[in-house]
Amino acid sequence: MSNRLLLLGPPGAGKGTQSSRLADEFDLEHITTGDALRANKDMETEYGTPREYMDAGELVPDGLVNEIVETAIDEADGFILDGYPRNLSQVEYLDSITELDAVVFLDVGEDELLRRLTGRRVDPETGDVYHTEFNMPDDDEIVERLEQRDDDTEEVAAERLEVYRENTEPVVEHYRETGDLIEVDGEADPDGVFDRIVDAVGLDD
Repeated sequence: MSNRLLLLGPPGAGKGTQSSRLADEFDLEHITTGDALRANKDMETEYGTPREYMDAGELVPDGLVNEIVETAIDEADGFILDGYPRNLSQVEYLDSITELDAVVFLDVGEDELLRRLTGRRVDPETGDVYHTEFNMPDDDEIVERLEQRDDDTEEVAAERLEVYRENTEPVVEHYRETGDLIEVDGEADPDGVFDRIVDAVGLDD
């Protein structure tokens, strides 16, 4: 049974959706950098506390992120990492604190990624996220108030993909070169992608 998983993929690949579902289905801790920082925002480290950087709107340094993630991993019986590691220095740190059972990469083409990212709409009253093609509410009143977030416009989405290519693609290549990368076709409906991950990793064993 694999219970220490890393899920990689570009923005829009479905990492958050699949990680949450895998965590629920197989009783794993879903560890994201953002959640881990928020849960430990007053944790004292040699770099200060996460709150200091978050309140100032500044990028949290790798060293602090590493410590927060390590704390989350230590407290979990099994976990799925989503959004970490983002660069090779974080990969090196992760390798020093735990041994992963599986590294899964959700492979989705750029045209599909842009379609997914720019189609997202948010209900400002509830925070619920919808999509113009895959998941729209039945209630016309909700449809009318849906908004597109600034970071879901085509220009910003393209910038996010470029940042991913520069910073995180080397992480994917690292795990590909070590032979640890399990590549899963992410261009299907969420149920189909979930089944592919489960089969590829052997979670149903």
